[in-house]
Amino acid sequence: MNNNDRLTRLRYALDIKDSDMVTIFSMGGVTLTQEDVVQLLKKLPKEDPTQENQFVQTLTDQELERFLNGLIISQRGKKEGAGEPRLELNPENANNILLKKVKIALSLTTDDILGILATAGVEISNSELSAVLRKEGHRNYKPCGDRYIRNFLKGLTFEYRS
Repeated sequence: MNNNDRLTRLRYALDIKDSDMVTIFSMGGVTLTQEDVVQLLKKLPKEDPTQENQFVQTLTDQELERFLNGLIISQRGKKEGAGEPRLELNPENANNILLKKVKIALSLTTDDILGILATAGVEISNSELSAVLRKEGHRNYKPCGDRYIRNFLKGLTFEYRS
């Protein structure tokens, strides 16, 4: 799963319009036009069957994290006295960061996330979820797999679009 997939699924799950995407990106510190956003979400035609999930414009790790920071600001407001957040997203921890930042933005509790995953048909324990939400480098940290993030976003879709 690449960053464009993550953004596309999150946008669909939360029913975010293109103009709102531009605003969220700008709150996170990225200047994009509405056309740029469309290019990030638009897939290339499949001419080669080995080509998977190729998008017109690739979303970088930094842009995805800035979008997630903008989502937090749009939902919860800017934190007083807070400086620029440290960017820590990389391909190995992208799912973990996405889960943490969506949890913060939507003010979800651990029980809410477990319920969202259950709605999508995935049962995990509280300790498994806790391991995924830990800071990278912690001894109990576990990377979040694509399957969990797909099902989390699918469960969000059921919650926010029904």
